[in-house]
Amino acid sequence: MEYRHLGRSGLIISEIAYGNWLTHGSQVEEDAAAACIRAALDAGITTFDTADVYAETRAEAVLGRALKGERREGLEILTKVYWPTGPGRNDRGLGRKHIMESIEGSLRRLQTDYVDIYQAHRFDTSTPLEETMEAFADVVRSGKALYIGVSEWTAEQIRAGHALARELRVPFVSSQPQYSALWRVIEAEVVPTCEELGIGQIIWSPIAQGVLTGKYLPGAEPPAGSRATDTKGGADFVSRWLRPDVLESVQLLRPLAEQAGLSLAQLAVAWVLQNRNVSAAIIGASRPEQVAENVKAAGVTLDEGLLKAIDELLAPIAETDPARTAENAPKSRP
Repeated sequence: MEYRHLGRSGLIISEIAYGNWLTHGSQVEEDAAAACIRAALDAGITTFDTADVYAETRAEAVLGRALKGERREGLEILTKVYWPTGPGRNDRGLGRKHIMESIEGSLRRLQTDYVDIYQAHRFDTSTPLEETMEAFADVVRSGKALYIGVSEWTAEQIRAGHALARELRVPFVSSQPQYSALWRVIEAEVVPTCEELGIGQIIWSPIAQGVLTGKYLPGAEPPAGSRATDTKGGADFVSRWLRPDVLESVQLLRPLAEQAGLSLAQLAVAWVLQNRNVSAAIIGASRPEQVAENVKAAGVTLDEGLLKAIDELLAPIAETDPARTAENAPKSRP
């Protein structure tokens, strides 16, 4: 495993992080989830990402039980707040009441006294940004989080939040957007803004929900048990890429990956890590073998010729429009 500073902060994280969005507490049994976390730890992963909303709060609890007994100082645990976690009107959003109550619930489920990064899971247009950032500042000052971050915020939103964080003297260090060779939306505005402000990217979906593994073949039905057939969430997310042009282009990546000594999944994760503003790529797994494969992307350097060849195949079909924010992108909760 290789490790990187998160933006210009002093926090060092593993460049492969482990996330449990659609798996823990939902798609796989707890024993299997624990085995995946053990595989991640054995591979040198120290950074674990979750959210209060995943599997209706069960994912945090699964992660907490699996990490119990590990040396807390050797881990970086990230969670998020925004999506509904209960039936009440205040059980959602980034108002002060929800933030202060949610951090307590997350700490209880994770069985820890603090999280390393507490993240705003989306931008809340119905709450004043000042209220949100003041609540986050109080979470940090109380010792319940060390840093703050955001997920799927636009460049403009990040800049406004960072300015308030500086006024409040709170370390705003991370952005967690979707990014892959097929989804390059952040490159136009988010990455330059974050580079300027010293904020690092912690990427989700570096293999485009499995599409970049090459398991979806042109003209064939999706494999049984794949994300595209999942009824618990994720199928709608994958469907936008199940197009002939995308699937045919992905298959053309296979000889490029083989020449580099990588699987298609490893190539996809390594591609994301070539971006200098990316501090970590989040992988998920339902089997320990998937963890063992994907972590091999750590420390890989792709030469300019390979990067150019990937761009020639995928850049013409990649999503690049910065207007595709959380509000108009497919509705999902990674």
